[in-house]
Amino acid sequence: MAIARAIAKRPRVLLCDEPTGALDSTTGVIVLEVLERVNRELGAATAIITHNAAIAAMADRVIQMADGRIQSVRVNAERVAPREIQW
Repeated sequence: MAIARAIAKRPRVLLCDEPTGALDSTTGVIVLEVLERVNRELGAATAIITHNAAIAAMADRVIQMADGRIQSVRVNAERVAPREIQW
């Protein structure tokens, strides 16, 4: 529900803190597909903060942090669709 409210406002930036954290993999994929579509169709810059490292495969850019500091930044040459992510 919170994601729907955020999307309804047509944001320029969408910050998602653990959007799949308490979900089963099927529902998690649906949520990721919605976020990907919002990013593509509305042009909203979308940041997903997660402990699920597999989600990084669908990102344009991955920023890895530890102890409050940036550890690495990388650009994915090829992105993976949410349905192709191995949970």
